Amino acid sequence: MMRGTNTLIGAVNFVTFLISIPILAGGIWLSAKANSTDCLRFLQWPLIIIGVAIMVISLMGFAGACYRLAWLLRLYLFAMFFVVTALLGFVVFAFAVTDRGQGQVVMNRAFLEYQLSDYSGWLKDRVSDPGYWAKISACLREGHACSKMTRYSRDPTTGLLVPESPDMFYRRNLSPIESGCCKPPTSCGYTYINETFWAAGAGMVVNDMDCTRWSNDQQSLCYQCDSCKAGVLASIRHSWRKVSVINIVVLIILVIVYVIGCAAFRNAKRADNDEPFGENRMSKSRPSRFQF
Repeated sequence: MMRGTNTLIGAVNFVTFLISIPILAGGIWLSAKANSTDCLRFLQWPLIIIGVAIMVISLMGFAGACYRLAWLLRLYLFAMFFVVTALLGFVVFAFAVTDRGQGQVVMNRAFLEYQLSDYSGWLKDRVSDPGYWAKISACLREGHACSKMTRYSRDPTTGLLVPESPDMFYRRNLSPIESGCCKPPTSCGYTYINETFWAAGAGMVVNDMDCTRWSNDQQSLCYQCDSCKAGVLASIRHSWRKVSVINIVVLIILVIVYVIGCAAFRNAKRADNDEPFGENRMSKSRPSRFQF
């Protein structure tokens, strides 16, 4: 029974070790990836920390189960309990700070519009902080977050490539950052010239601060708009929700491994304490050949 349980925990921890490799690789890839819209590195360090922690703990559990080291299994269970608790706290926190906020549907537009008033809580305060937003907007600007929006279509008459028409642009599915930071809000009434160049219309709304913050300067655009902050929040919310789902799956696996580890630890202690007692009990229960 003890050998079977130790074999099981060794096998499970070996599989867990293999799972930690793509988690760690994903975190390293995110940290090295030069993505122009990935200016908030919220995911790289959690992934790296989780990957390294699972890798080290898996090796501890594997070694403790294979060599039947009670002290190593005790340390393994303590570390596993800490990781499970921290991961559970991260999942709860991620869902709590992203419980509100989503894009708004606009008539005759395929993309969504984003408003800062739809968000609340710690994440909104963090992103809206002037000092922190200065770093985010600078990263978006230097990374040319809006440069990939330009598209061309071929004119059927001349055969030349020309900027796409307003109707074609309105049918595009823009990302939250493209919708919030690279164009003025639709409610402002600007006239489309191209993706990042808009002309002020006769009925332009002036009571919305974002309408006056918009600039056709390609280094300014709407990077100081509340809609841009809302677009960044929407992007973070989407990413955190995806990572939280993955973390829930990892959490379930770690809980199963932790339960198996507890069983292996009990068996290791029982083996240390009960072997002499078992031998004496067998010797006492066995009848003597010289007994009459």
